[in-house]
Amino acid sequence: MDDYPQQLSPPSTPKSTERPPPAYLRAATTAAVFLCLVTALVHVFLVFLHVAPPNSLSQRYSRQITAWVFPLFEQNWRLFAPDPESVNRKISVRSLHTAPDRTVHVSDWFDLTAVDDSAVEHNPFPSHTTQNMLRRAWSSYLESHVVDDQPRSPRGLMTQRYLTNIASERLAALRGGSFETIQLRVVTVPIAAPTPASGAGAASAKPRTADTRYLPWWKVEASRGN
Repeated sequence: MDDYPQQLSPPSTPKSTERPPPAYLRAATTAAVFLCLVTALVHVFLVFLHVAPPNSLSQRYSRQITAWVFPLFEQNWRLFAPDPESVNRKISVRSLHTAPDRTVHVSDWFDLTAVDDSAVEHNPFPSHTTQNMLRRAWSSYLESHVVDDQPRSPRGLMTQRYLTNIASERLAALRGGSFETIQLRVVTVPIAAPTPASGAGAASAKPRTADTRYLPWWKVEASRGN
């Protein structure tokens, strides 16, 4: 008998029993990916038309561009001509609630800006929402409400509702309670130009006065809070 070991044939690989996904699932996945891609391209294109210099295309479709961009995707940047803030604003809100016995309760002022400032301070990565949502909502409101706080265009009404929703939702989440209407108070303090520590410039510099603006009482969509 031969003493050589017999060569063993490699074990047969079992055939895979996994079935490919159904055709309808593949079609749905492909359609979802295609829809996301088209939406992203349309979004980039509309935002580009919004920030680009005025042209025939952006003027022709200005209504569609405005409806898509405002208020959630508004852009406010200037690459070659930055526009830094020249004032400090403190936005506060208070609420009004009518009890079942018809007594009216008005809350104290709640400083929304202070909450945002505390979330940004000492935070190396503050969120875009904390830094800009309330500030840009007020800037958009100023652009569409010049004097009497009355919306005179669809955009003006949209910015008013946007500001109302931000203030009422934050008030309900941070303070709680039920209310039907809210009022905003905006204190604007101009940022003074830097002056020398001594000399005639420092002596003549005067503190700039703050401007306080009270907005009308606005109804919220429903009673909010606990």
